[in-house]
Amino acid sequence: MGYSTAEQSSLLQVAYASIAAGLQTGKPLSVNTAGYPAPLTENRASFVTLTQDGLLRGCIGSLEACRALVEDVARNAFAAAFRDPRFPPLQQQEFDALDIHVSVLGTPEPVACASERELLDSLRPGIDGLILQDQERRGTFLPSVWETLPQPEDFLNHLKVKAGLPAGYWSESMRVWRYTTESFSAPARLAAGNPDPDLSAG
Repeated sequence: MGYSTAEQSSLLQVAYASIAAGLQTGKPLSVNTAGYPAPLTENRASFVTLTQDGLLRGCIGSLEACRALVEDVARNAFAAAFRDPRFPPLQQQEFDALDIHVSVLGTPEPVACASERELLDSLRPGIDGLILQDQERRGTFLPSVWETLPQPEDFLNHLKVKAGLPAGYWSESMRVWRYTTESFSAPARLAAGNPDPDLSAG
């Protein structure tokens, strides 16, 4: 990946504008991809995370690259603000207090593991995002989650619970993928214009 500062700023502006559109119209920003450089119009998967005073306020994303990156960021920013079932819809008075974080996902790679111990030993704390799936149950943690769950055992157990599985669960039918992200963020009031992103590649 490796997005330029200008490209990162553009994605943060799109996220901001989509939340603003949601507050005004109840719909995400409609993006014209013709106005963006090629790296931002490639099909990529992204997550948008919103925080307020360091606390999570919403996080929604895509695991599969099925639309242009700028469109994906616009949709996920709107959904993080208004559709995350863990939080009430964002209110206007909260908007300027937000920090907006955009994470662009690399291509997930399957992790071959015959046991939970083998999986734990293969994890790279602070680097790996993880997708875990068993039958219809699926969950993911971005690499940023390592900041609050730095131990591989805790990281994996909490991910199982997020996917709707018991913390101690293991099955031969379980499938696991790892991915990395390129992440950057800015306070909403700066993302509205031309921010100097806080770069935190992961």
